[in-house]
Amino acid sequence: MVKFTVDQIRGLMDKTANIRNMSVIAHVDHGKSTLTDSLVAKAGIIASATAGEARFTDTRADEQERGITIKSTAISMYFELDEDQMEDIKDKSAGNGFLINLIDSPGHVDFSSEVTAALRVTDGALVVVDTISGVSVQTETVLRQALTEMIKPVVMINKVDRAMLERQLPKEDLYQNFCRVVEDVNVNISTFQAEKIMGDLQVYPDAGTVAFGSGLHAWGFTLRQFAVRYAKKFNIDRNKMMKKLWGDNFFNTKTKKWSTKSTDPSGQFNDRAFNMFALDPIYRIFDATMNERKDEAFALADKLDIKITSEERDLTGKPLLKVLMRKFLPAAEALMEMICIHLPSPAVAQKYRVDGLYEGPMDDVCAKAIRDCDPNGPLMLYVSKMVPTSDKGRFYAFGRVFSGTAASGMKVRIQGPNYKPGGKSDLYLKNIQRTILMMGRSIESIEDCPAGNIVGLVGVDQYLQKSGTLTTEETAHNMKVMKFSVSPVVRVAVEVKNQQDLPKLIEGLKRLNKSDPCVLTYTSDTGEHIVAGAGELHLEICLKDLEDDHAQVPIRKSDPVVEYRETVSQESYDVALSKSPNKHNRIYMRAQPLDAELTAEMEEGTITPRDDVKERARILSEKYGWDVNDARKIWAFEPENNGSNLLVDATKAVQYLNEIKDHCVNGFRWAARNGPSADEQMRGCRFNITDVSLHADSIHRGAGQIMPACRSAIYASILMARPTLQEPVYLVEVQCPEAAMGGVYSVLNRRRGEVIEEEQRPGTTQMTIKAYLPVNESFGFVSVLRSETGGQAFPQSVFDHWDTMPGTTIEPGRVADIVREIRIRKGLKPEMEPLDHYYDKL
Repeated sequence: MVKFTVDQIRGLMDKTANIRNMSVIAHVDHGKSTLTDSLVAKAGIIASATAGEARFTDTRADEQERGITIKSTAISMYFELDEDQMEDIKDKSAGNGFLINLIDSPGHVDFSSEVTAALRVTDGALVVVDTISGVSVQTETVLRQALTEMIKPVVMINKVDRAMLERQLPKEDLYQNFCRVVEDVNVNISTFQAEKIMGDLQVYPDAGTVAFGSGLHAWGFTLRQFAVRYAKKFNIDRNKMMKKLWGDNFFNTKTKKWSTKSTDPSGQFNDRAFNMFALDPIYRIFDATMNERKDEAFALADKLDIKITSEERDLTGKPLLKVLMRKFLPAAEALMEMICIHLPSPAVAQKYRVDGLYEGPMDDVCAKAIRDCDPNGPLMLYVSKMVPTSDKGRFYAFGRVFSGTAASGMKVRIQGPNYKPGGKSDLYLKNIQRTILMMGRSIESIEDCPAGNIVGLVGVDQYLQKSGTLTTEETAHNMKVMKFSVSPVVRVAVEVKNQQDLPKLIEGLKRLNKSDPCVLTYTSDTGEHIVAGAGELHLEICLKDLEDDHAQVPIRKSDPVVEYRETVSQESYDVALSKSPNKHNRIYMRAQPLDAELTAEMEEGTITPRDDVKERARILSEKYGWDVNDARKIWAFEPENNGSNLLVDATKAVQYLNEIKDHCVNGFRWAARNGPSADEQMRGCRFNITDVSLHADSIHRGAGQIMPACRSAIYASILMARPTLQEPVYLVEVQCPEAAMGGVYSVLNRRRGEVIEEEQRPGTTQMTIKAYLPVNESFGFVSVLRSETGGQAFPQSVFDHWDTMPGTTIEPGRVADIVREIRIRKGLKPEMEPLDHYYDKL
């Protein structure tokens, strides 16, 4: 029976101090959805007996079938805290009722974009870590994403039951295991310097920001819970007791004295407080139950005040263990306490998050309203993703109200990502039809939604592509666009089996593009319909959705194809000269490669075309050795006006140069989007215009003359600078037993993999191998690896970097073969145009 009403939730929405917006993030299979079940059961939405097995937030059939989360799911729940728990909440709260807006996100790296979309609308994150696997590659990725979005983490160390039942770890070994996991998490957090703004973000068990337990069996605890139990017994303050329960604090039962050493001067052994007071009762329940000493188990239950019904007394083994542990240490209590006490409310979080959220000046009316989380200020609502509805082809816009109040029927400005303040492009004035509350598998209608809350909107989906800003203020800037940790590098071409279904496919592709934050759908120059995704699994899910839901027509797909980038590997050996079609204008150009670190900074958005020119020039000259005059005369960053290729004016005293600047930039944009070798995007190139001679009459130097000349000069300078390709590379983390390592190495060697690190997990025979694997070689990698290692190896790949391939596109070899394949696939001539096609002899 649900323990709250929609009216109760709506009542709490006005009390920002009592709201907690949080995401559950982790590596795949570390137990996010099973853990979320405990909170859902406590709210009365599902029966507590099914918690851990129902996976309530896995709403799709394929999620239940595969046992992984694919789409992030939001659910709002109402909880009440006890008086003693309320004492530990630092910020003033209005009553003891709390509204928790929880988003369960996917763990598989292919769906990382869903995690980013979830993090943008939340303020805190519950990081789930498997006791046995520890901090994995995807844990690091999602933690980094959370910290970039200024999200405060708390940690749940999950699957403790496996360490006790399968590994049979002694108490001290389990404690050391916990220490290692906490240390690994803190090492990752400490690399991100946000303490100045957000305070100390590292997690500590003795501060109550780490919980331990088992999501599947629905039990868990924080040290605060044990400290409350023992504080009365020892007649000591519970906060002091918490500090005693972690670290090198030992207790001697005979002398009843505390010590920081494991042995007394007399040689007597002291017990570690954590093992004695926290782990000992748990180990005794496990031991008595699993060895079928039921009388002992029931005697323990009586001592610990665990109420057992007569039906439950008939259970044995794991079912009985689950009942006893769930009643002794309910996971929901530990999680709820950690969330409400240690995660920030919107009123607190938006004060430090506003810098990273709002594009405009920090002193305008919108920024102030966001900072104050003001429900009476101008509406600022960020839509982070689109959620498909049961109504075919329609979507709920899912987002967060950062200021103002969103209400049904309200007229708003819908600003897409390309909107510029004062402009008219990507802007719509429309009404919100309905505001709704997302409740996992269902929705509830609400009249309005004030600042600090997560909301679904009906009726704005036609005007937004994937994300955008909704506001009532005419001078409002956009909320910042989300940065994804994955990019769509794997592509397939799709076509319909029956030609008359083509309009349905095109409509279906538009809907697919809207439904996923990271998928890319477009029509190539050759007329193919392309779907690009982050990896094999992501593409498989997208194509299944396209066929079953969005287009609802049978489709055929090509083999997966990888995107390459074109680049140069040295400076042009000569100056390229290109004449305009009317032969009256000449452009002289040289190409050179950019520093890899500078390219990465441009892609991350550290160095952008919007930076202050002098400040940017100073960084380029001091850090990368640029000439200051050149650094001040960067004309363009392309493609898409924020790419990693630069057009630089390196001329001296040229007439009419400013008049042709726009035409040159347009020619550069054209070339950067479609390189000369394989018609792929350029990356990491700098083009210096060294000289220009122009006709005196402006009619002879228009766009039609300058654009093709500039493009030809760029192409010629590339072909004189050892042109080559860059391929995308995955970072693969493989976990396997020592015996299976031979199989892992042989598969990696056959696929051009490069092992960069291997380490043994302390206390186990499990090995973790990290390697770089070209994306082109990754198709079918998982199935081959499983067959070579007898199913013992578990790989996880995440896009890591672009790697320059050895060889050039103009000399026979592997790179030239790849270029030829790409050209044939795109319907171009198999052979590249010769240099003199672009290059006019001096």
